[in-house]
Amino acid sequence: MTLSFFDQFMSPVYLGIPLIALALILPWLLFPTPSTRWLNNRLLTLQGWFINRFTHQLLMPLNIGGHKWATIFTSLMLFLISMNMLGLLPYTFTPTTQLSMNMGFAAPLWLATVLIGMRNQPTVALGHLLPEGTPTPLIPVLIIIETISLFIRPLALGVRLTANLTAGHLLIQLIATAAFVLLPLMPTVAILTGALLFLLTLLEVAVAMIQAYVFVLLLSLYLQENV
Repeated sequence: MTLSFFDQFMSPVYLGIPLIALALILPWLLFPTPSTRWLNNRLLTLQGWFINRFTHQLLMPLNIGGHKWATIFTSLMLFLISMNMLGLLPYTFTPTTQLSMNMGFAAPLWLATVLIGMRNQPTVALGHLLPEGTPTPLIPVLIIIETISLFIRPLALGVRLTANLTAGHLLIQLIATAAFVLLPLMPTVAILTGALLFLLTLLEVAVAMIQAYVFVLLLSLYLQENV
C-alpha cells in the first residue's frame, strides 16, 4: 500500500518509450504565439503583462550586465510553472518531482553564475568566501564553511523544489484515498475530507507557482553576487 503512493513519481512508459519527453515538450505547445496584429486577444495581453512584470521585478536589483539573463530566467519561470501546474491534473506526470531533472536545471545555471563572477571580478567573487574583519585563527575554518555553503547551493535548489512538490502530491493522494475509503462508512466525514482536499489543492496551486518563482529568484540572487 505504501509503495503504491510513490508510483505516481515513476516516469510513465508506453511501448517501452519513456513519456517524460512528451511531458517536457507539451507545455510549450499550450502558450499562445504572438500575432502580427496591433491588438492581441485577452490571453496574449495577459501573458505579455505577466512576463513584463515578472522580468521587471526580477531584474530590478541587477545591473545592466545581469539583464542578459532575462530570457533565460523568464523561460525557466514559465516552464517550471507549467510543469508544476500540469502535474496537479489527474492522470498526469510531474517531471519536476524528479531530483535529477531539477539538479539538471540548478547545477549548470549556478555554475554559470560562479564562472561569470570568477571571470569578471575574481577578487570580489573570492572575497565572498571570507567575511571582512574575521579573526586570524578563524580564517581557515570560515573559508572551508563558506566553500561548502557555496557548493551546496545547487543541491539546495534542486532538493527544495523536489521536496515541496513531492510532499504536496503525496498529501493530496493520502487525503483523496481517505475520502474514498470513508465515503461508504462515514459520509459526513468523507464530505469534510473532500472539502479539505479541495482547500489543499488550492494550496498546492499556490505552492506550484511560488516554488517556481523561488527557484528563479534564488538564481537571480546568485547572479547578483557575481555581476
